[in-house]
Amino acid sequence: MIDLSRFANRRIAVMGLARSGLASVSALLQAGAEVLAWDDNADRRAEAEKLGAAVTNLATADWSGIALAVWSPGIPHSFPVPHPAALAAKAAGVALVCDIELLALANPQARFVGITGTNGKSTTTALVGHILKQAGCMAEIGGNLGMAALTLTPLGADGIYVLELSSYQIELLREARFDVAALLNITPDHLDRHGGFDGYVAAKRHLFDQLPADGTAVIGLDDETTRGVARALGRGILSRGVVGISVSRPVVGGVYVDGSIGGGRLIDARNGSARTILDLAEAPALPGSHNWQNAAAAYTICTALDVPAEAIIAGIRSFPGLAHRQERVAVLDGVTFVNDSKATNAEATGKALACYERIYWIAGGRAKEGGIDALAPQFGRVRHAYLIGESADGFAATLDGKLAYSKCGTLQEALAAAAKDARGTGGVVLLSPAAASFDQFDNFEQRGDRFRDLVKALASDAAATLTGGAA
Repeated sequence: MIDLSRFANRRIAVMGLARSGLASVSALLQAGAEVLAWDDNADRRAEAEKLGAAVTNLATADWSGIALAVWSPGIPHSFPVPHPAALAAKAAGVALVCDIELLALANPQARFVGITGTNGKSTTTALVGHILKQAGCMAEIGGNLGMAALTLTPLGADGIYVLELSSYQIELLREARFDVAALLNITPDHLDRHGGFDGYVAAKRHLFDQLPADGTAVIGLDDETTRGVARALGRGILSRGVVGISVSRPVVGGVYVDGSIGGGRLIDARNGSARTILDLAEAPALPGSHNWQNAAAAYTICTALDVPAEAIIAGIRSFPGLAHRQERVAVLDGVTFVNDSKATNAEATGKALACYERIYWIAGGRAKEGGIDALAPQFGRVRHAYLIGESADGFAATLDGKLAYSKCGTLQEALAAAAKDARGTGGVVLLSPAAASFDQFDNFEQRGDRFRDLVKALASDAAATLTGGAA
């Protein structure tokens, strides 16, 4: 566990007791701090009390003598309505920070990479971590992805923390510093939590305030908002350390992907020449232009960390991908089964549909605003749609006269029908729901796990039939 002994004998408030909050409580108590903990959920309060924290309603507590508030990023502190505990802390002049701040303060000799963006940050974070570990570097991956920050392994000067950062986490950073900071893209999201789009952009932009003058900023140039961020940084003291990346245009002095040939060629145009680094067709876990952006970002980040190009290329090629994000589950009888359960809206599903031909598409769940109307340009890639969940009728209305579909109700029924129809076509059975999971599953992970289990059952049945085993 991370050493927080600098907080020994100090009174620290912890607000929010989910995964990262409880990890903060545990680490602070182990360091000898006095911890006042609160969550509006009674069960979570009980967990903190078992650890030894003083359960205290922070909305009505006496904040005098409290040195710091470790704030759960998921709890509003400004917009749309600040939690009463946030108002009390601010009135007392107590700073609100997240666990990322504590991790950085406790490991000043290690190097830090911060990766953010509306989309792609999880894959990029995982890819960078994979490359570093394959190259023999000491690296820990966490933040908004995977393990809570304060449960990561302590690292010294040779270590690198690779952290996925949400806008909620970034706005709670004060003294943390990042050797490399990457902003992939910005599209409207979480607007209620930031008081509008400008506030959301400002939260993302704040990551570069945590970058020292000799740090490296990696910025996607494929949307106007991030281009504006790059222009602003380029006029400042960081100008030499700003590297632009793109999958839609050449970038003089940057890194880009030429998608006109094959699976996309990764090109490094720094140092006065444009060198082809890798044909991304050799990275099967990174299909589509959105994943090309992830690869370009990861390559640029790792070069900034002085990882040899050959090691980066090998890492990109061997990357297995992330679960539930265009995860190739199996190839059965020439048909590829892909789990993209994380695609809970049309924008995410559109990226998946653009990657394949001869698609047998499983879609549906609890519909998001706008449904699947925006996916019409991709319908020509789909042989048949299999609709599940609450949104089946609404999705069917959108598909009427445009695309063959079946209402299947459940994921099991949809997969059975899709697998049968796809047999012998060399096509792709794609779970990319374009909808939330909460009508039939607890979360998108459970939905994806169910898909994976069902595909594995199909594979087992096929093997049993081939070997003469029991059906």
